[in-house]
Amino acid sequence: MPFPVENTFRSALAEANRPLAGMWVCSGSPLIAELCAGSGLDWLLVDAEHSPNGLESILAQLQAVNGYPVQVMVRPPVNDTVVVKQYLDLGVQNLLIPMVNSVAEAEAAVAATRYPPEGVRGVGSALARAARWNRVPDYLARASEMISVTVQIESTAAVDSVADILKVDGVDAIFIGPSDLAASMSLLGQQEHPDVRAAVDHCLAAATAAGKPAGVNAFNPDTARHYLDNGANFILVGADVALLARGSEALAKQFTKPAGETPVVEPVETRRSY
Repeated sequence: MPFPVENTFRSALAEANRPLAGMWVCSGSPLIAELCAGSGLDWLLVDAEHSPNGLESILAQLQAVNGYPVQVMVRPPVNDTVVVKQYLDLGVQNLLIPMVNSVAEAEAAVAATRYPPEGVRGVGSALARAARWNRVPDYLARASEMISVTVQIESTAAVDSVADILKVDGVDAIFIGPSDLAASMSLLGQQEHPDVRAAVDHCLAAATAAGKPAGVNAFNPDTARHYLDNGANFILVGADVALLARGSEALAKQFTKPAGETPVVEPVETRRSY
């Protein structure tokens, strides 16, 4: 029985004729994940670093979005060999590894996704959804073809090392996180600061020079367009929880006026800089 196991984010980027636009899925809800999967966006990022996602909820979301024409990337909470092994065995094909600050950390991330002798991934394909319980022909020999690794650049140390990180074999792309990058630059909460934007632009230029894709998080539409104009190949422009938060706040503003006041119906603002 065939399974669509080779359709990775790496291949989607290679085949794309425009930047890929996506959103965060942070609620932990398979229903919300499926709703977002049918939105028409190119990709979703299911987050387990800052969201209430465990193995069971990630599995449920993978199952919920299966069959939709959307790429799904998952961010584990940490760059850890055991955690990565568990995610891969669940059937996660596209990983975003957070807080990769050096070549050694990038190499460790890649090694966690490769079976020996190329890496250190534990072997459990007969038990794992990734191999469809050994129904995927030659899974052990071909597993690396079915996995993409994106590493997150989100500190001054990572920015300083980005050219070397991009040279690591098995790093398919980089993704820049302006929020943590701003914090590491002593500009907490100022991801729109010119120095932060300049650091992001530096990473985008390094990726272009290395011939590898680069993405960035940008909820502000003007900032998103700036990064796209400066070479971003993929981007995140919103989040399920942020859309719900801003939308519900807008409804409250419109319809919870004190008695005697006429509610003023305004457009629902669903985006805010992140």
